[in-house]
Amino acid sequence: MAITPLMPVYPRCGVRPVRGEHCHLIDEDGTKYLDFASGIAVNLLGHSHPGLIGAIQKQAETLMHVSNLYGSPQGEKLAQMLVDNTFADTVFFTNSGAEAVETAIKTARAYHQSAGNEHKHELITFTNAFHGRTMATISASNQTKMHHGFQPLLEGFRYCEFDDLEMATSLIGPNTAGFLVEPIQGEGGIRPASNEFMQGLRALADEHDLMLALDEVQCGVARTGTLYAYEQYGIVPDIVATAKGIGGGFPLGACLATEKAARGMTFGTHGSTYGGNPLAMAAGTAVMEAVANDDFLAEVSEKGERIRARLEQFIGNYPDLFELVRGKGLMLGIKMKVESRPFFVHLRDNHELLMVAAGDNTLRLLPPLVIGDAEIDEFFEKLSAGAADYEIPQAS
Repeated sequence: MAITPLMPVYPRCGVRPVRGEHCHLIDEDGTKYLDFASGIAVNLLGHSHPGLIGAIQKQAETLMHVSNLYGSPQGEKLAQMLVDNTFADTVFFTNSGAEAVETAIKTARAYHQSAGNEHKHELITFTNAFHGRTMATISASNQTKMHHGFQPLLEGFRYCEFDDLEMATSLIGPNTAGFLVEPIQGEGGIRPASNEFMQGLRALADEHDLMLALDEVQCGVARTGTLYAYEQYGIVPDIVATAKGIGGGFPLGACLATEKAARGMTFGTHGSTYGGNPLAMAAGTAVMEAVANDDFLAEVSEKGERIRARLEQFIGNYPDLFELVRGKGLMLGIKMKVESRPFFVHLRDNHELLMVAAGDNTLRLLPPLVIGDAEIDEFFEKLSAGAADYEIPQAS
């Protein structure tokens, strides 16, 4: 048999983790890696947080799954925590970020169509976005690499240049239902939107009675130094898709919405077999208890500012390699002057430093939010050693 038991859709590398300790991953051969990838912004409490582990263990011993046909004390508790700490009035729990974005898309459409405006089904989305791998979420992105093999795409999306408010304004038409945007693009290269752009989208949504739906799957849950990134833009969204860090490593996502935005999401309009199961709710509650407080968020901001300042000083030593640093909090990117993926591999294979490559020749720094001074110093030691002995590939 030629095909592997695991469907070969990932180009898996030689790193094979079997254990995690705080901010490190340990390979099956004993190699210890500093994890500044965090499962792509998932393991925000690291790999051995006693509060998260204890909550999952306790819930697993009590009740792991029950149908959503019944009341959910666990789901009600976590939903109330999210409502109390965000703009939202109501929450739908999913198993992943892609499902959360799907719910956001449906919520935005249902808002209009529940009022009899069936023609309002188009969402304006933005170039280089990544919203997931379902048919709707790949259709919402203009990235052709995700479209290959899956044509025809779903209708109902119009692509706009990211951070271009004038173009976004021009694309509004009679069928427009709203905007779907990442406040900070992750896979697209850690590219924060400008304040003017985000505030402009909010104003346009208000003017035309459109839904402003934010994809905060990667930038949400304390990653940028506030619980959600929208807070730093001085806006109130209608809908937010969240996932990744919200479960701390357990599969969990959610769609948050105002009461107005959710007016079309009534009995029978949406559902999920596993979404909101008690085990996921225990994980999410433990995460919120750890991160949804001013002291924790202030620490994330302070650590992010400190790392950013050191990075900006560091890249000046290698002007042929690095161009700039961008991002917010502990969602940072180093834009390179050369292709970033070979350097990312070099750091992984020669210096036991795990990061994440992204678009626009960018390296993503997505460490656990619980990193301390020792891990920050270790990161700069490994990055410095990697830059010093890296040979830039010559074009053939």
